[in-house]
Amino acid sequence: MARRPSTHPPRLDTLRTVERSPGDADSLDTDDDRELEEFVGIDLSDRDLSGITLRECSLEDVTLTDTNLRGSRVIETVLTGINAPILRSSRSTWRDVMVNRSRIGSGELFDATWQSVRISVSKLGYVNLRGSSLTDVLFEDCTIDELDLGGATATRVAFTNTRVQTLDLTRAALTHVDLRGLEFQAIHGLEGLKGATVSEYQLSELAPLFATHLGILVEG
Repeated sequence: MARRPSTHPPRLDTLRTVERSPGDADSLDTDDDRELEEFVGIDLSDRDLSGITLRECSLEDVTLTDTNLRGSRVIETVLTGINAPILRSSRSTWRDVMVNRSRIGSGELFDATWQSVRISVSKLGYVNLRGSSLTDVLFEDCTIDELDLGGATATRVAFTNTRVQTLDLTRAALTHVDLRGLEFQAIHGLEGLKGATVSEYQLSELAPLFATHLGILVEG
């Protein structure tokens, strides 16, 4: 008998314990390359930090209102208590990143590359990941107003105890994407669900949407 296909969970790397030195926030600039530095309780609002690289750094209780982080590279870095009403980080690269207890209002993260990223206990507004590549990503204990994965490629992405009001999967390409731990109110782009795993209960909730999408008339 052929084995039933199973959903592969995200493969998240464990960040190594390192010793960091206090970073000089005032000297941060575009295209900087910072390594093993920590930034605590600072305000980087309205700063142009496009192209910056952060390696094995930590940011704690940092405000990033309208900070320009386009094309940035965030590698083996921990972000805790981040406050970003507007986060401008399109075309950025996140690899081996942990985001904890953070609030992001509008996340401009389109055309980004995420690999081994864990986002925990965070409140997110509109998360624009259109056209992005997500590999080994976990959202846990999060609330999200709108998660836009239109045109994105997602592999081994999972959700645990997470709520999303609107999920947009228009033209998305999903492989081993586990939605069973996700509570959602609406889904756009139902054809983008191919490659996702849902629970039996979620399937029953999706049935009316599928019927409408396919033009099926259901009568008692």
